[in-house]
Amino acid sequence: MRIRVKLLGAAFFILSPLAVNAQSYETQFTRSLSDVFEDVQKQFGIRLKYNVDTTGLKLPYADFRIRPYSVEETLKNLCAPFDFVPWDQGKGLWKIKPYEYPRRKPEDGKKLIAYLNTLYNNKAQWEARKDSLRREVRQRLGIDPLLEQSRAQKSKMQLGKTRKHDGYSVQNFNLPTVNNHTIKGSIYIPKGKKNITPSLSREGRGGSFPLIICPIGHWNKGRYNEDLQRRLSTLARMGAICVTYDIWGWGESEDEVGTEAHHTPKAHVMQTLHGIRILDEMLKRKDVDKSRVAVNGGSGGGSQTVLLSLLDDRYTAACPVVSMAAWFDGGCPCESGIPIMLSGGGTCNPELAAAFAPKPMMVVSDGGDWTSETPVSEYPYLQRVYGFYGAQDKVKNVHLPNERHDFGKNKRQAVYRFFIDTFGLDESQLDETKVTLEDENTLRFTPKRK
Repeated sequence: MRIRVKLLGAAFFILSPLAVNAQSYETQFTRSLSDVFEDVQKQFGIRLKYNVDTTGLKLPYADFRIRPYSVEETLKNLCAPFDFVPWDQGKGLWKIKPYEYPRRKPEDGKKLIAYLNTLYNNKAQWEARKDSLRREVRQRLGIDPLLEQSRAQKSKMQLGKTRKHDGYSVQNFNLPTVNNHTIKGSIYIPKGKKNITPSLSREGRGGSFPLIICPIGHWNKGRYNEDLQRRLSTLARMGAICVTYDIWGWGESEDEVGTEAHHTPKAHVMQTLHGIRILDEMLKRKDVDKSRVAVNGGSGGGSQTVLLSLLDDRYTAACPVVSMAAWFDGGCPCESGIPIMLSGGGTCNPELAAAFAPKPMMVVSDGGDWTSETPVSEYPYLQRVYGFYGAQDKVKNVHLPNERHDFGKNKRQAVYRFFIDTFGLDESQLDETKVTLEDENTLRFTPKRK
């Protein structure tokens, strides 16, 4: 029997003779982990929520791990032998989770950024670091042999029937890539032959329309997601050609390789390969302005946005949304299946994004996910690197502190404003009510009839 005695605001436990005999040097003072957690909840007045199974787990030196002055240190000490991690959820609730290699704590992200800042103090030092990172990331991904093989096939992008809507049209496509794989997606095309902003026109830059490549994240319905359609259709109405495509093992890719393929390191490689190959094909179009080429995605699509902007110099603007953090690399193998964050002795998405300097970049963040620290951590870091080029005004952050992880209206509005300012899109055509939402069957690729 255990008696709880409250003294001077702290809780203490008097153990029965039987418990005292069990708690000895010979037994390493071992107790059931579940029992210890129960005692800690009472002692500190907290609640624990479990994402782990504690059944049958025994904790040696259990009570010696408790720090009566700190619930955080206590939980860390109790969790460490089992590779569990305590996460403060606020309001007295703590979640016990398994260790996740791509996820750390916000304070860890700040420490990493502080460390990275010691590695370079000027443009020359940064350029050397950037070049080294880029080479190592490419090597870890093994992307170059696949790109060479895919390009050597000289496969052409097959286009489906054009569907005309208010101010834009949509056309599905199929592109063979490598090893008998294909990637399917949709192209959103502005109505008319000319961009409505002739003041941006310059000699010799190609076609009239800017191009925005839009990798998708793990949103509901994937490429058929309604918020995605709203964003791409509206950007097209304003004068940009937009392209989106399935992530590996989702949508029509699932038909080809199965859904489990998405949860493999191959997804990380293939999604990167597909983004580069789609850009290859889109830049062959006569209506694309090669001086205005952007990449824009949210969540996992934001991770791809950063990676593609690092690996491909043809991009002239980038906009990662609700994704970029120094303390989270992405929780899916399609984002962290290949250990690219070990490059350069240790890196993170903000440093990979900084390699885009001094070209225009906007980072969208919110208060309800891992981008909550962006205004005080990641964004000042990006400004510092952009400052090496005298281009601090080229990197921006739109932070929505009261919002959570999504690609909702306010995030889309921020994206529209960025491309209006950066590519001179026609703001008068910014009207999401004019968008036609298409169903999955319509957005799936069907070859044109001959």
